[in-house]
Amino acid sequence: MSTGKINVAVENIFPLIKKFLYSDHEIFLRELVSNATDATIKLKHLTNIGEAQVDYGNPKIEIKIDKDAKKLHIIDQGIGMTEEEVQKYINDIAFSGAEEFLDKYKDSAKDSGIIGHFGLGFYSAFMVASKVEIITKSYKDEPAVHWVCDGSPEFELTPADKTDRGTEIILHIAEDSTEFLKESRIRELLTKYNKFMPVPIKFGTKEEELPLPEDAAEDAEPETKTVDNIINNPNPAWTKQPTDLEEKDYKEFYRELYPMQFEEPLFHIHLNVDYPFNLTGILYFPRLGRDMNIQRDKIQLYQNQVFVTDNVEGIVPEFLTMLRGVIDSPDIPLNVSRSYLQADGAVKKISSYITRKVADKLKSLFNEDRADFEKKWDDIKVVIEYGMLSEDKFFDKAEAFALYPTVDGNYYTYPELEEKLKENQTDKDGKLIFLYASDKDAQHSYIAAAKDKGYEVLLLNSPIVSHLLQKLETSKENISFVRVDGDDVNNLIKKDEEHISKLSDEEKENLKKLLDKTIGDKAYTVKLEALDSTTAPFTITQPEFMRRMKEMQASGGGGGMFGMGNMPDMYNLVVNTNSELVGEILNTKTKKKQERLITQSLDLARLSQGLLKGEALTNFVKRSYEMIK
Repeated sequence: MSTGKINVAVENIFPLIKKFLYSDHEIFLRELVSNATDATIKLKHLTNIGEAQVDYGNPKIEIKIDKDAKKLHIIDQGIGMTEEEVQKYINDIAFSGAEEFLDKYKDSAKDSGIIGHFGLGFYSAFMVASKVEIITKSYKDEPAVHWVCDGSPEFELTPADKTDRGTEIILHIAEDSTEFLKESRIRELLTKYNKFMPVPIKFGTKEEELPLPEDAAEDAEPETKTVDNIINNPNPAWTKQPTDLEEKDYKEFYRELYPMQFEEPLFHIHLNVDYPFNLTGILYFPRLGRDMNIQRDKIQLYQNQVFVTDNVEGIVPEFLTMLRGVIDSPDIPLNVSRSYLQADGAVKKISSYITRKVADKLKSLFNEDRADFEKKWDDIKVVIEYGMLSEDKFFDKAEAFALYPTVDGNYYTYPELEEKLKENQTDKDGKLIFLYASDKDAQHSYIAAAKDKGYEVLLLNSPIVSHLLQKLETSKENISFVRVDGDDVNNLIKKDEEHISKLSDEEKENLKKLLDKTIGDKAYTVKLEALDSTTAPFTITQPEFMRRMKEMQASGGGGGMFGMGNMPDMYNLVVNTNSELVGEILNTKTKKKQERLITQSLDLARLSQGLLKGEALTNFVKRSYEMIK
């Protein structure tokens, strides 16, 4: 028997472990099961290369609760430790003092990252235990040892009578941690952190029905047998080669990840790279629609099949945090702060790789089955458009698959659209004008007018469309996006043709004064235009720049710098001087009739834009009935 002091430079490291090592005490189980897994995997490697002359067999890790004795056991059949190794890995902790320990590891508490040193991972046990025992026998032909420590710097090391290979860790659960003696709590933690560990984890037993023999009687009851309750899936889909999986396998794995998610994903992307870093995983596109506020943090991050976090910010590009699935990489440093993580070179490469891989997959899906891709566009466009905005490399690649639907339900890529529109929608200055609507019903009359002139109208209605159009206009040469209600149809795409006004300059001046006085609403700027006589007498438009800046401000950023954020809406009232009704307004002798015609015409224009509400709408309806009596 030997006793000694744990080699740390502070009198008692355990309060520091309890306070700073992890933010959440439940992590202890993840660390101990991870250690047991490492020990088992190491043994497999040694037997494979012929260094360990033992039978690897079918090892498992077992978790047992002893409620009466208030003990929790973690038992593995792995590599085990000799007395010398216990001294090295358990007693000689790899840090020299409390200050260095805190400086190095206090940030990791925020992220609950894996510490990555056996000693430190093991010592997390003292967060929940008043005493810890290790009974271990190495795969080497050396005696078993028994190590005991009660949370003080003293330990006791004695021979043990254990004959089978592996390690058993016994936690004497402290009075303030008795929740970890409950089966339901341990099952919850094993499912959360160790659901996909690469070694089977036994937690109790269960009854399993045996299949009935073929000649069994109709009313025969199947026999049952007691089997190990293995709570994990040691071979999850992301650890397999894509060639070994079928579509149904990916769907089954999605249900395994999200048992409460009833909608199936639209498609998946299998990540599999081993150079210049190691990364595997499967990402799924759920149905997103127009919702930018969909619940994020649905991608689970693993390190060698051990769950670490579902906060993947900084590892996965932000636009992909709306996806679901799993990413597993041993190359992500998890025992450091998020700010360090985001600046880490390996992590940046991983993020860049994921972006490229997602873009390549979307391109291949588009090329393989364009009709299916078009069908799913509304459900995935938010992710793609967000990616185009936030990642320049993704923006470049997206030209091959990002779609621009029309109000008629046709879908075009940007190059296709450019080719289709250049002949008819290039203005007199050689600029290509893309007309778009954001609401087919609300902007119906404007869309109809544009289509009458042979123009194609896009339907762009995602919440970030204003930002995206700004990006497209600055990235492409000599193009402009104009909403279909941004001006009179004749002014949307300015051509060389000119209409001569039926009104003289003096009549126009009189009309302008009359309209300004009668309307008296500062929200409307009156513009007199000589348009086709069949064009509406009054049309309300909103200047593209101002409306877009306000929209960008509303959806986060953009408009604020231009002072648009709190400005009231401003509109142009385009009055067609060649309209018969406008001529009648000017020539009507009675002032009362003039005012009534102007008010009614303005209200009709407001009605077509959805701007007529409240008292103004009530008065309009009342006035309209009086006019048809």
